[in-house]
Amino acid sequence: MVVAGPALGHAVAVGDWPLAMRAVRVLERADALLPDARFLLAADAFRARDWRAAAAQVDAIERDRLFAFTVPVLRAWIALGSGRGDPLAPLAVAQGEMAEVYVAEHRALIRLATGRAGADELDGLIAGAGPRAMRVRIAAAATLARRDRAAALALLDGNAGPIRAARALVEARRPVSGAILTPQEGMAELLLRLAVDLNAPELTSVAATFARIATWLAPGNGEAWIVAADYAGRQDRHADAVAMLAYVRAGDPYAEAAFDRRVRMLIDGNEKDEALRQAEGAVAAGGSSADQLRLGEVLMSMDRPAEAAAAFGRAISLAGDGPQAYPEWALWLMRGGAHDQADEWPEARAALERAYTLAPDQPLVLNYLGYAQLARRENLIEAERLIREAHARAPDNAAITDSLGWALFLKGEHDEGIALLERAVEGEPADVEINEHLGDAYFTVGRRAEARFAWRAARVYAEGADAARLDAKLAGGMTPELAAR
Repeated sequence: MVVAGPALGHAVAVGDWPLAMRAVRVLERADALLPDARFLLAADAFRARDWRAAAAQVDAIERDRLFAFTVPVLRAWIALGSGRGDPLAPLAVAQGEMAEVYVAEHRALIRLATGRAGADELDGLIAGAGPRAMRVRIAAAATLARRDRAAALALLDGNAGPIRAARALVEARRPVSGAILTPQEGMAELLLRLAVDLNAPELTSVAATFARIATWLAPGNGEAWIVAADYAGRQDRHADAVAMLAYVRAGDPYAEAAFDRRVRMLIDGNEKDEALRQAEGAVAAGGSSADQLRLGEVLMSMDRPAEAAAAFGRAISLAGDGPQAYPEWALWLMRGGAHDQADEWPEARAALERAYTLAPDQPLVLNYLGYAQLARRENLIEAERLIREAHARAPDNAAITDSLGWALFLKGEHDEGIALLERAVEGEPADVEINEHLGDAYFTVGRRAEARFAWRAARVYAEGADAARLDAKLAGGMTPELAAR
């Protein structure tokens, strides 16, 4: 039993389901099963269509209490699979606000799966543009496309990549993966939603387990693989995440999102050369705006900003007038940022001003254009105006608060500047630049001990030239040559 616990965790993480089942049964016999592991036994029964065993495991989940709010949904899908009783009946007895969140969604999904309702059943579930609403829209469209193509298309209005991909499939009269028609797919969707809702550092292991079980139940659910991979990445299991993302098929609405994640996981796993190879391969194969954008992001991660700026420029040229994942101003902002990091200031300023022309109310644009001039001690009055406007529009953004605090400090308004810098550090305590600004400000006004504390905080995450500059400050104090930008 001592070995069974770690074996179960490892087996679920890598998808070794025979080992996972052996381990979970050892723990069950020893009465040492954690509540989240009980879902693995239920999933095994769902996969085998053994509805009696599934019902027994769901009863045990109810007795465990921790996840009892999922029981009405699980019983509804069991009723659908077994053909015994009305699958909507278990949903009518759900109690509690938490249970109702899941019940409302699955009531609509079951009614769609059984042909009892149309798209109007989803009105309260698909409002907004969040990931969950998008997933429900795609799943519902995949179900409806089989009998009501117009209704399916009506659900797929928007510019998000998965929505656009699903819409293209429906328009081409091709099947859309991700439909929720079977109890296995229904349980997978429940676990996927649960995994996303358990989005807290202390719950990462449990959430990762639920997401991974969802991939076992519904391997054709592209978003399940993405969520499982995201949790693997949070656990620093980047190679496992890359392997999971390979299961998202080319025709899946989430295929491009999965490829983006795969490249990001390669970067995070310090496989940047492979990330570049894959990004360049996508450019060679298709060369869309999104492909160039991805290439630019990889090059930025490799500290090759001049090449990244060129890629972002190509992304802008290829964007055209059609729907895009990013607005045009964001592409110009990325290009400007890349030129800025490459010390190509005239090009950077031109790109940033173009972003400002396109989005004069965007706090990120206002802040970047203002701070870039502030860092070069150019047009200080205009730079402060831009930063103040950015702060007025996004007062809780720590980076923008830092910019305003630094601008005021450089003006000689030390007390107000330091107060803002301190607030910025509270918002982003691990940010290198913000901590260095605060340290420089403290040192200038004679608060030397606090300055060293702030510089040490900045040094924890600093790299390259930033790290060398901070080391010099910590060794001998600040000089004009060592001052932050």
